[in-house]
Amino acid sequence: MNEPSSPEATQRKRLYWHTRRGMWELDLLLVPFLEQRYDALEPADQAAFRDLIDEEDQDLFMWLMRRELPAEPVRRRIVQMIIEHAESADSVSHRPV
Repeated sequence: MNEPSSPEATQRKRLYWHTRRGMWELDLLLVPFLEQRYDALEPADQAAFRDLIDEEDQDLFMWLMRRELPAEPVRRRIVQMIIEHAESADSVSHRPV
């Protein structure tokens, strides 16, 4: 039998499936950030990430591709954190070939 999931495990699964956008460019940025950085974020930044992934793909694409930045400072901060993570050496070893 399956063991009941903890609330944290349930939330993590939900976050994972919400980061899988179906747009390859977004998947390459959001999934590694979730897997490698999310747990170490401050609670406010974790909340900002959860709010961010509820945005439309077109907005996420514009922000994460640096075509424009979000107007709200909290949203801009988490977007910049995701971009910086994608450009760091830490994320390079986890990119698919």
